[in-house]
Amino acid sequence: MPTKILSGADNAHAFPLLIKHIFASAGRFEPDNQIIYRGEQHFSYADFTRRVQQLANALSAAGVREGDTVAVMDWDSHRYLECYFAVPMLGAVLHHVNIRLSPEQVAYTMNHAEDSLVLVHDDFMPLADQLAPHLATVQGYIRLADSPDSACPATQNITPLGEYESLLAANCDVCEFPDFDENSIATTFYTTGTTGNPKGVYFSHRQLVLHTLNMVGMLGSYEGLPLLRSNSVYMPITPMFHVHAWGVPYAAVMLNCTQIYPGRYEPNMLVDLIQRYKVDFSHCVPTILQMLLGCEKGQATRFDGWKILIGGSALPKGLAHAAVDKGADIYSAYGMSETCPLLTVTHLNKAQRALPAEEQLAYRTLTGVPSNMVDLSISEPDGSTVAHDGKAVGEITVQTPWLTQGYFKEEEKQEALWEGGRLHTGDVASIRPDGFVEIKDRIKDVIKTGGEWLSSIELEDLISQHADVAAVAVVGIPDAKWGERPFAMVVPKVSSLTAETLQTHLMQFVDSGHISKWAVPEKIAMVEDIPKTSVGKINKKAIREELADQ
Repeated sequence: MPTKILSGADNAHAFPLLIKHIFASAGRFEPDNQIIYRGEQHFSYADFTRRVQQLANALSAAGVREGDTVAVMDWDSHRYLECYFAVPMLGAVLHHVNIRLSPEQVAYTMNHAEDSLVLVHDDFMPLADQLAPHLATVQGYIRLADSPDSACPATQNITPLGEYESLLAANCDVCEFPDFDENSIATTFYTTGTTGNPKGVYFSHRQLVLHTLNMVGMLGSYEGLPLLRSNSVYMPITPMFHVHAWGVPYAAVMLNCTQIYPGRYEPNMLVDLIQRYKVDFSHCVPTILQMLLGCEKGQATRFDGWKILIGGSALPKGLAHAAVDKGADIYSAYGMSETCPLLTVTHLNKAQRALPAEEQLAYRTLTGVPSNMVDLSISEPDGSTVAHDGKAVGEITVQTPWLTQGYFKEEEKQEALWEGGRLHTGDVASIRPDGFVEIKDRIKDVIKTGGEWLSSIELEDLISQHADVAAVAVVGIPDAKWGERPFAMVVPKVSSLTAETLQTHLMQFVDSGHISKWAVPEKIAMVEDIPKTSVGKINKKAIREELADQ
C-alpha cells in the first residue's frame, strides 16, 4: 500500500527498542525499594543497577561476546534477575535452562542452543559436572552460591572461573551498553511437546520491550486490573526459566516494585515470605496454588490482600473457591511458551465488578479477554473464523508483535506453527459476546466418545467442585466400543471419598443439562499425587503413558 513516508534530519536518531532502555528505569523512581532473596539478602535498586553493570563486565572478562549464548542454571533469585539484563544488554543471548528436565534433555538443549558460558548454582553443580564432557560448545562455568564462603561442591570435569559475588566485586560498576539492532535475539528457552526433543523458542529485544510495555499497561492501568503498580510487593511463583517468569520481572523493574525472590520453592517458606513482606502480587500455575493452600502454614494462614494471577492451565472452580475463601483475589491469564507469553487476562468491566463475588468468580476463572495489541481469533481447520457467540469452538490463532518467529533449527515445525500467517496455539476455545475467551481443551486432550466431543477441562472443573477433591486430572483412554472414554485421576482430601460419590456428584450436572450422561467417567482412581510437567502443570501425556503401561 502506498503511504506517505518522510525522511527526517540526517542526524535524527532511530531509537532502538532494547532491554537496556527498560534497565534505564531501574531506580529512577524508587532507588531505595528492595530486591530481596529468600529474606536473607536485600538489595536496593541502586545496588541492582551497579551489580548488573559489574556482572556485564565480569561476563566480558570471561570472554562473552555479542552473539554468544550464556546459560543460567539457578533457582529464582536476584542473580537470575541480574542476568535477565546483563546478558542481553551485551548483545549476547540468555539461555534459560529448564533445570527440571531429564539430564539427557538438559544436555540436548544446551548443545542445541550452542551455550558458551554457564552460570550454575551449587545445587546443580553435580548435574553440570555430569554433563560437562558432553557439552561441545561450553567453554567455562561461573559458580552461583547462596553462601559465597561455603565450599564448592566437588567436581571432576569442571573448574569454575570463579564465584559470582567475588567476580562482581572484582569488576567495575560502570558499563556502557551499546546500541544495536532491536531485532537481535535476547533470550531463548526450550518447550517440551508430546513427541521428540524440546523445541527452542527465541525472542528479540524489540519483542521483549513491547511485551513489557504492554504488560505494564495491562496489569496496572485498568481499574479492573490493579495487579502490578509501582507500590506493589511482587513475588513470582513461576520459575524464572519458564517464559521469562511470564515477563513480569521486566515490568517490575521498570516500575521499581519491591521484589521478593524465593529461591527453591518450599511451600511453607513461600507462605512465610508472603506474610512477612506483605506480598500483594504473585503468579503461578494451579498446582502451585494448590500446594500453597495445602501446606501446613498455608492451611493456618489467610491471604487477604494477595492478588494471584493463574495461568499455564485452567483454574478449576473448586480451587478458586478455596483461594477466595482464604482472602486471595483471583485472576486468570493465558499464553504459551511461543507467545512470550501474555495473550489474555481477566478484565472485569464496571457491570461485572458490581456483581456479587460468586458471580464475579465465574468470570475470573475464564481465560480472560485478549490483551491490548493481541489479534486473537477462533478458527476452523480451513482457516475460517467462527462466530464469537460463546458456543462455536475452534483453534485459537493469534498475531501480536511479541510472538516467537520460529523454532531454532526446526524449519518444518516452525512452518506448521505459523501456517497461514497466524500462530497456531493448539488450544480449542470459544469466545463469548462479552469478549471473554473460554478454553475448552488442548486439541490433543479433547476426548471423543461415541461420536461426542468431551472437554477434559470441563470435567476437571466439575469434579473439582466437590468439597473433598484436592486435585483432579481427566484424560481419554481407548475403548473398543466407544472409541475413547474419560478417565479421572483424583487426589482426595479425605480417605472416605469414593468413585461412586463423585459419579453421583456429576449426575447433578447431567440432570441440569450441563453435561451429557456420557461425560460421567466409569473409571475414577484415587491417587496420592498427579504427574506434573517440569513447570508444575498436570502432565496428561505422562498419565496416558502410565495408563497404557497398566
